[in-house]
Amino acid sequence: MAGSFVFDAELRTNTGKGNARRLRNLNKVPAVLYGGGEPVSLILEHNKVVKALENEATYSHILTLNIGDKQEQAILKELQRHPSKPIIMHMDFQRVSESDKIKVHVPLHFINQETSVGVKKGGVVNHNLVDVEVTCLPSQLPEFIEVDMADVDIGGSVHLSDLKPPVGVQIVALLHGPEHDTPVAVIQTTRAAEAG
Repeated sequence: MAGSFVFDAELRTNTGKGNARRLRNLNKVPAVLYGGGEPVSLILEHNKVVKALENEATYSHILTLNIGDKQEQAILKELQRHPSKPIIMHMDFQRVSESDKIKVHVPLHFINQETSVGVKKGGVVNHNLVDVEVTCLPSQLPEFIEVDMADVDIGGSVHLSDLKPPVGVQIVALLHGPEHDTPVAVIQTTRAAEAG
């Protein structure tokens, strides 16, 4: 994992819809930290949150929450955005323990798309997934998983079982059986490829 992500947070004692609206009007983000103990209501600075979220790795890293003089390790579990404004409405964090496995959605990075066999023949890459849920210990959490498209021909696909996650990382869907081995990406034919 590259870099670390730290969020400064304050404890929030007043909860409820009205208080959350008041916080948002003050450029703050209401949040909650749960798991492994009592849930804790928090307040974060909106601008700092938005800046951190510009990096996709924020969604798949262990984060440090500075809450007063205490630090908590957590993952970002859920993020609520305003439907039409660039505003973060609420955040949910889940505590993590180094000894307990976690489930996290990790981004997929597609490589060798432009130079793949199918694209060279005029095909087009269609992504069915942009991330995948994995389970692992926090220390093994990858920033992303690569999907190598180099050898995929027209009509071919890359399935979940073709991915190569790091040691200790399992793809959750595959734990449910082979019928959950869905395609991650396919190379489809185009009219130009059919004519050629």
